Amino acid sequence: MTKVTGPNPKYQIEQGRYSIQHMMRKGVTAMPRPHSHPWTELYYLSEGERVYFVDNRVVTVHKGELILIPGGELHSTASSEIAEFERILIHFDPALLPPALRDESAWFYGRRYRLFRLSLREQNDAQSLLNRMLEECRLEKPYYESSVIALLTELLILLQRSTPPPQAGERKHPLHELVTDVATFIRTHYNKTLTIEETAKHFFISPSYLSRVFYRFTGFHFREYIVHLRVKEAERLLAESSDKIQEIAPAIGFEHLSHFNKTFKRVTGLTPLQYRKEARSQRAPSRTE
Repeated sequence: MTKVTGPNPKYQIEQGRYSIQHMMRKGVTAMPRPHSHPWTELYYLSEGERVYFVDNRVVTVHKGELILIPGGELHSTASSEIAEFERILIHFDPALLPPALRDESAWFYGRRYRLFRLSLREQNDAQSLLNRMLEECRLEKPYYESSVIALLTELLILLQRSTPPPQAGERKHPLHELVTDVATFIRTHYNKTLTIEETAKHFFISPSYLSRVFYRFTGFHFREYIVHLRVKEAERLLAESSDKIQEIAPAIGFEHLSHFNKTFKRVTGLTPLQYRKEARSQRAPSRTE
């Protein structure tokens, strides 16, 4: 087992394909930048409140709730009005699980996250399973790695069996709704010439205020988020279509091909042509039986 030491030790097993960390924090905190992980993220909040930006939405996670995010999904977290929090964070390779629990479609239903609002009994059971995982990693008794994966499996079965409570009366924070609406607006118009001034005018707020709250809850600057959406769509078109690169660039909002090439390489580390070749080589069927 690999253990990252410090005040909040992070335990890793199965060659880094599973990790778990318990953390308590006081004061306002935020992830410095939006980020993603190769494995599925499971975040259980035992105290406090946290704000996630994921799948172009601002999502508030409350005490006793759990959020699940698939690998590769860009997201960020920040403090809400309740600054203090306590959480247990797991990253895991779904291939470690029984086949019935691996399929993303059984978890996310077309979205890029899943929020579980657990009953009090389910919270107690989930907390117990998580604490046992931490204890197994700490003590390292014989077969502890197998025990941890078995406990993770049990936790995920608990989540699949949980019944979501009615959401009709849920109160949403107006700022969270605003940022979600702005992100949706940008996602709809990212392939056009879009300025922060025009967007702020659309929502009847000042550009400076929009810039401030959007960055606070998403971790993206306004223009940076547009570039992120454009590059993600370019990746999809390069991998899945036969469109020429000079056709893709204007379709996603770049007026000049040279600007598209430069931006794409800066973000991905590859030129569009290199990315297309690599994506196609990964999708090509194997010649060996």
